[in-house]
Amino acid sequence: MGYLGALVLAVHLAVIAFNLFGLVAIPLGAWRGWAFVRVRWWRLLHVVSLAVVAAQALAGRACFLTLWQGELSGTGEEPLIMRFVNGVIYWPLPMWAFTAAYAAVFVYALALWKLVPPAVKT
Repeated sequence: MGYLGALVLAVHLAVIAFNLFGLVAIPLGAWRGWAFVRVRWWRLLHVVSLAVVAAQALAGRACFLTLWQGELSGTGEEPLIMRFVNGVIYWPLPMWAFTAAYAAVFVYALALWKLVPPAVKT
């Protein structure tokens, strides 16, 4: 079962990287004229992903990927890389701090939608 936990951790890390990448790439890409930052399906996926994160936090729930990883990882010793990645992802802060941060990031993503609107299909 530990391998499934590691797989969920890898997916979780990919989702986090995607979300962070979008938060930086969209304003930078608008400034630099990168067309991909205005691709509608990509932007929609980005804002929906952040909406799910914020909604879970506002509902007082941990991310479902966090819960799945915890259930699938088992009770044995984690491999070194998994411990490192867990240390990067999971910070020892109260839930309200994450809720405030996730809500603020979602509001920022909505502002980016308005400031750097996706291209309209032609």
